[in-house]
Amino acid sequence: MALTEIDHLDDEMSECMDNCLEAAQACEWCADACAGEGEEMARCIRLCRDVADLTTLHARFMARDSGYHAELAATCAEACEECAEECEQHDDDHCQLCAEKLRECAETCREMAA
Repeated sequence: MALTEIDHLDDEMSECMDNCLEAAQACEWCADACAGEGEEMARCIRLCRDVADLTTLHARFMARDSGYHAELAATCAEACEECAEECEQHDDDHCQLCAEKLRECAETCREMAA
């Protein structure tokens, strides 16, 4: 949960930060679980790792009130959507949960980008 003491975070930004951090956790779990499932999961692993890095970077940019966070939000939303599409193709529980968290993150990141 985003720190409520950070005075520049409004409710939308706090929700986006929380969603970014949850998406990063889901992606790390998904990538790790997919690692043992064979070569067909390589794209899922790569996308999850990219998104985990992007979403944590975006959360850090929001926390420090970076002037670049809106631009990063658009990139983050796009990456989340691409990764969610990949994860949705797999029946594994970790992929399905990851896709769900990614969709939530993409939605709030799009709002931050607007």
